[in-house]
Amino acid sequence: MNVIDTLRARGFIKQTVYEEDLYKLLDTEKVPFYVGFDPTADSLHIGHYIPIMAMAHMQRAGHKPIALIGGGTAMVGDPSGRSDMRSMMTKETIAHNVECFKAQMSRFINFEGDNAAIIANNADWLLNLNYVDFLRDIGTYFSVNRMLTAECFKSRMEKGLSFLEFNYMLMQGYDFLVLYKKYGCLLELGGDDQWSNMLAGVDLIRRKEAKDAFAMTFTLLLTSEGKKMGKTAKGALWLDENKTSPYDFFQYFRNVEDCKVAECMKLLTFMELDEIEELTKYQDERINAAKERLAFEVTKLVHGEEKAKLALEQARAAFGGGGEMPTANIAGGITSVIDVMVAVGVAKSKGEARRLIEGGGVSINDSKVASIGEEIPADAVAKGEFVLHKGKKVHVKVIIG
Repeated sequence: MNVIDTLRARGFIKQTVYEEDLYKLLDTEKVPFYVGFDPTADSLHIGHYIPIMAMAHMQRAGHKPIALIGGGTAMVGDPSGRSDMRSMMTKETIAHNVECFKAQMSRFINFEGDNAAIIANNADWLLNLNYVDFLRDIGTYFSVNRMLTAECFKSRMEKGLSFLEFNYMLMQGYDFLVLYKKYGCLLELGGDDQWSNMLAGVDLIRRKEAKDAFAMTFTLLLTSEGKKMGKTAKGALWLDENKTSPYDFFQYFRNVEDCKVAECMKLLTFMELDEIEELTKYQDERINAAKERLAFEVTKLVHGEEKAKLALEQARAAFGGGGEMPTANIAGGITSVIDVMVAVGVAKSKGEARRLIEGGGVSINDSKVASIGEEIPADAVAKGEFVLHKGKKVHVKVIIG
């Protein structure tokens, strides 16, 4: 099966350029392709997940992945999908973040073997550019009038678009050109918010090199209300367990909307489509089994099977599915988290409880306790129970009253 058929059947593809030609190319050749990643943190997050899964499907079909780290463009800032300017970064921070990215990507794509993935850093060619040469050789292929119609610039025009940011499209287009020359890269993949920048690279190669180049964007993971999935009470849903624990990660997907379970399974796991259809055909209480399976499969991919099994056991114990999570009862008048910790025995004293909270090691359900004066959340009180977490290993189901 052509990988485009696979990606389309699983719901990845949003837009393509010259799709008929691309389909034929992917049918007959092993095509180098790239996805860009901004190294603005030391962990990938759920927003990167779909492009990484697409890379995995492409590599399994025999095509060669190039993970392009935006070490150069991170020193400028990308206006795409933003209303403010992204902070600039040091070379040392970027290098550290690249190593973190590679470790996380290694769970999805192979960096060894005959079809090994490559990590490239656009700082290698952007930071030493001669500005006059760049304008003469690359800038001449870009129309300012056309650039101003791009969505990524429209949203910034009211607040002011700096010339620094205006150069971003040229640099991303130049990235594609360099990867084409260096690795024979013919295809750029990315989120749909990058469409304008991706088209710039396709157009640059076709005009400057008189060669075919292609772009494909992927759907964004949205809630039924059209908001990006992956936002939690504590911020982004990270792939690093020190930023989002495997249990919290599991619980996020265990609690997705019923109508989104099949979509998430298709995009975020390697489960077969017929199995997904069977698991999600009922939109009643039976969907809970599918949610649990989704959460397990995604957590296994990101954190490994052992941690996924532990998260599954903890979740079942906490929410009525068996397991070994201890249960404790507290009086209805206890509202302080510190008092709860002492009452259920996860802290020997209020002083110890305070230290644990200040160290960021205490959570109620999926929300970290941020201050020593915090009280039990109102929704937990109304429900009459909640799960108290101390660190990664102590979990107590607390029943009120």
